[in-house]
Amino acid sequence: MAAATTAPVRLGLRILIAALGATVLASGVAAQNAAPGATPVEKHGDWTMFQAAAGASKLCFITAQPTDSKPEGAKRDVIHFYISAWPKEGVKSEVSVKLGYPLKKGSEPTVSIGPQSFKLFVKDDKAFVSDPTAELKLIEAMKKGAKLLVEAVSERGTVTSDIYSLTGFEKALQSLSAKCT
Repeated sequence: MAAATTAPVRLGLRILIAALGATVLASGVAAQNAAPGATPVEKHGDWTMFQAAAGASKLCFITAQPTDSKPEGAKRDVIHFYISAWPKEGVKSEVSVKLGYPLKKGSEPTVSIGPQSFKLFVKDDKAFVSDPTAELKLIEAMKKGAKLLVEAVSERGTVTSDIYSLTGFEKALQSLSAKCT
């Protein structure tokens, strides 16, 4: 599909994964129970793979929570980094971040891995990569990195930073590719 055609579909799917993850996450349940109707498949290091039915589609995702968040004590809902797949729709590895607070409109959260930096776009309390090529580059950087930093600004102007471990990420991604077909 052409990029212009897939953008509305991808955004709709992004909202669906965020809603699936957010419903239970907001209640404070651990990552192993990250989404209602989603079944944990396996864990690799700090990353867990889930599968769920989303209407007629199969939805799979790997997710991790930050190992460190700043500022300490900031009032936030549960925070997660996701790589999602919807095989029926041809989506194999879509990046999204649930930041746990409404984001400042027009802001561009940043994901950094070592010297590489990637800009995201905002939708409520979530952030997404708008360019599929940048998304693939981000995932490649994640495979090679040890940690990932997400920096964002809340609606109230609070600057946050979340560090995620990439331990187990590559194996979890391989599992997502192999088991979500």
